[in-house]
Amino acid sequence: MKLAKRNWNNFSFFSPMFDNFNPELLNWDSKNYSSTSTTVPAVNIKENTDTFVVEVAAPGMAKEDFKITLDGNMLTISSIREEKNEEQLDKYTRREFSYQSFQRSFELQKNVVDQDNIQAQYENGLLRLTIPKKEEAKQKEPRLIEIA
Repeated sequence: MKLAKRNWNNFSFFSPMFDNFNPELLNWDSKNYSSTSTTVPAVNIKENTDTFVVEVAAPGMAKEDFKITLDGNMLTISSIREEKNEEQLDKYTRREFSYQSFQRSFELQKNVVDQDNIQAQYENGLLRLTIPKKEEAKQKEPRLIEIA
């Protein structure tokens, strides 16, 4: 078997389709896709003086759908949701089901975050984790140093 290389420039009927082709469409690493090509919720991480805030966009879910674990310094947010519907009529049965899951993990720095006081809340489609910083990791106000 011999491999042949095609020169797509010779196929003029294809060129209009690819004139405005965005190569980012094939860059799966830059999108919110898992290894199975399913979408995972977008995550924002904000840092302020006292805390880190992790926001997970997951509309249509309930707080019971989430599982948040801290194993050592690995914070994992996951969800498994399964729905089943069955309808039986005279001569047929209709069964529908869907299964949705995701998992996101974040490594926390033990010397920076207060792992014992992490809080989570889910409201209006947004899961928000507040991760407080340890006192010694908080940014101090600048101070003026006198010249002797």
